[in-house]
Amino acid sequence: MTQSNTPAVAAPSPSGVGAATRRASSFLATRPRLRLGLFLSAPLTWLVLVYVVALAALLVTALWSVDAFTGEIDRGLTLDNLREVATESLYRTVTLRTLGVAALVTVIDVAIALPIAFFMAKVASPRARRLLVVAVLTPLWASYLVKAFAWRSLLSEGGLVDWVLDPFGAHSPGYGLTAVVMTQAYIWLPYVILPIFAGMERVPDSLLEAAGDLGASAGTTVRTVVMPLLLPAIVAGSIFSFSLTLGDYISVNIVGGANQMLGNLVYTNVGAANNLPLAAAIALVPIVIMLGYLAAVRRTGALDNL
Repeated sequence: MTQSNTPAVAAPSPSGVGAATRRASSFLATRPRLRLGLFLSAPLTWLVLVYVVALAALLVTALWSVDAFTGEIDRGLTLDNLREVATESLYRTVTLRTLGVAALVTVIDVAIALPIAFFMAKVASPRARRLLVVAVLTPLWASYLVKAFAWRSLLSEGGLVDWVLDPFGAHSPGYGLTAVVMTQAYIWLPYVILPIFAGMERVPDSLLEAAGDLGASAGTTVRTVVMPLLLPAIVAGSIFSFSLTLGDYISVNIVGGANQMLGNLVYTNVGAANNLPLAAAIALVPIVIMLGYLAAVRRTGALDNL
């Protein structure tokens, strides 16, 4: 019976691993910036790859062109697509229409969300508050397409809206911009209620009681006490509804009739027109609008409520 001459590999001792761990901990304990950098490195790398690199690729794609004869993408850099989007009346009209719809949806959602959030935060009992939060979140669990097609059914000729309004001599608005506003206001409403509800919960009850003790009416209390404190939360909710409406195209295809918004132009140029560079140039419009909007509201503290 022979014995192997191969030397045995010694396993690292637990004490050695523990000593290395203690040295690393001691090293990082005195360097908070390095510790924070290591902690944030993974998510920051992901954000850079997904958002920054994607936006850079979008900008570069907008500078390409499509060969009119072959349909192939020419990767030579040109400003023709950006110039076309900035100067053509079609794109100005669609941009203004999209901005109008997004602003109207945001105003409607904020007007509906304010009383709901106030009741949830200041009036409802804890048990009722939990039930109301679940009720607000429930529509988010349903498919976007189901909700959009449900509104198509409601607004169709002979649908539920027609049935309700018929005794009053009115009719459903049918398919068009009104239907788009109603559908998107419904779909994005939970995204507006939740930030405003969170902001309303942070309004101290003692301030409301003090205003009442000093003789302020309900309207004065809301205007001078609640609204200044609630403004960042309102703006935070508006960011959701405004940005989501700017980029939406599915509900416009379902209930918008012949109307188009920026998202539809992007979808058409990516698909039927097969003009990816022009689609990228159009997609830059809502991005620029949102960057301007975020820059304008940054000082309100609204971004802290997202």
